[in-house]
Amino acid sequence: MSKGKTETVLINPVTQYPGPPFDTPKQSAPGTVHKLHPPADHGETSYKGHGRLAGRRALVTGGDSGIGRAAAIAFAREGAHVVINYLPEEEADAREVIKLVEAEGVAAKGIPGDLKDEAFCRSLVKQAAEVMGGLDILANVAGKQTHQESIADLTTEQFDATYKTNVYALFWLCKAALEIMPAGSTIVNTASIQSYSPSDILLDYASTKAAIVAFTKSLAKQVAEKGIRVNAVAPGPFWTALQPSGGQPIEKIRDFGAQVPLKRPGQPVECAPLYVLLASSESSYVTGETYGVTGGNPLP
Repeated sequence: MSKGKTETVLINPVTQYPGPPFDTPKQSAPGTVHKLHPPADHGETSYKGHGRLAGRRALVTGGDSGIGRAAAIAFAREGAHVVINYLPEEEADAREVIKLVEAEGVAAKGIPGDLKDEAFCRSLVKQAAEVMGGLDILANVAGKQTHQESIADLTTEQFDATYKTNVYALFWLCKAALEIMPAGSTIVNTASIQSYSPSDILLDYASTKAAIVAFTKSLAKQVAEKGIRVNAVAPGPFWTALQPSGGQPIEKIRDFGAQVPLKRPGQPVECAPLYVLLASSESSYVTGETYGVTGGNPLP
């Protein structure tokens, strides 16, 4: 080892974070990070930045909790200004994220609102750009997931709400953002392992995530000549408030993540480096791709 250099400590990924069995209470949607047991790691103290997004301007949907929270924290630690979107009932969790972003000395703002509304989506992009003096990163992370055992139990109202949140909002936000994004900008969408290996109880959710993969590939081809890249991250089972607030049957939460080779669910902070990579110029030759973060269950 060279003099003055510290040695990297190796960490076993199997035991790096808690694995099942879990005993966390059922929550009402949309859920909160503070009722998760064990707590989730969004990078509040663990994510260390390296200035890879200095001066960039990012809008993150679903930025109050889960993977969106982790992405927002990571973007700020890398030097980006950050605006997050969340539902009004998620205000308390969102305030914590805004405080963490502000601590990095960058512009920060939270804009509550429902992404199922097209007019709000357009307003969100406009407001975010006004706060930050422009927009060059759009991270579409917010999503709706509610399990149903049978198609007979899946109502048109739920099906519509899932598609509006996961697909229509993606379309509206990308369309509005691309009107103002300069060359060099990036869009990072959020797909899922469900895009490729759908669960029987997530019929509506899984099909929206498959749509996001195709949307990402198609849009990437459209905007490549403008110098804008579009990619997606596909998480596997991740420890977020989405799961015990209707995303999974509460009886399945006990062994959540046990089925993957690493034998545990991922923590939101473990997704953050991919969002940073795909948002940064370090991935300048990557577009139209979907990157899996699945604990060992590979994407087909």
